[in-house]
Amino acid sequence: MAISPDEALPAARAIVAFHDECLAAPGWARNAPKRFAQGFWAALEENHRANCLLWDEEDLARRRDVPDAEIAANKRAIDRYNQIRNDAIERMDEHLLATLAGVARRADARLHSETAGAMADRLSILALKIHHMRAQTERTDVDEAHRAECAAKLVRLIEQREDLAGCLDRLLAEAARGETWFKLYRQFKMYNDPRLNPALYGAKR
Repeated sequence: MAISPDEALPAARAIVAFHDECLAAPGWARNAPKRFAQGFWAALEENHRANCLLWDEEDLARRRDVPDAEIAANKRAIDRYNQIRNDAIERMDEHLLATLAGVARRADARLHSETAGAMADRLSILALKIHHMRAQTERTDVDEAHRAECAAKLVRLIEQREDLAGCLDRLLAEAARGETWFKLYRQFKMYNDPRLNPALYGAKR
């Protein structure tokens, strides 16, 4: 049995539009209420929010004019948001694979090394890069050479996102026809688990 990807699976253009819409709202990641309560889109929303907060913390962690305690707080926040981000990727894949569960896999079906959730996560990161690179092209406190350099990078980033979006659509369409499949890959972030990080469980001993 095959399913229609247009009806049952998310389209990359809708994911891209959602990412951009969120970023267009100032303070969205910290202040906006959740739009989706459950399902794939709830996981996508949480992933995008975590990536936005990660971006901010990564910027702050590069400061050299603040006490070390502030940088340490940024690093801990990075770990926390990165765990949320990866958990959301896994939930996206869980929902997509549940939708695809009834598809009969062809004998010559190919295993795709990257999951659809991981590709959606990469689209989120590209949305952030595009958003912030576009802001660089609009700065008035830099010279024209800086703006031109960033404008060229912006064109490349947009192309990369379009390519990735097309690849995601193709993966889901092929998966819906049983031609390609992907697995749920668990991240098992060991550094965040006090039972698995020797720097944490060793300190207790």
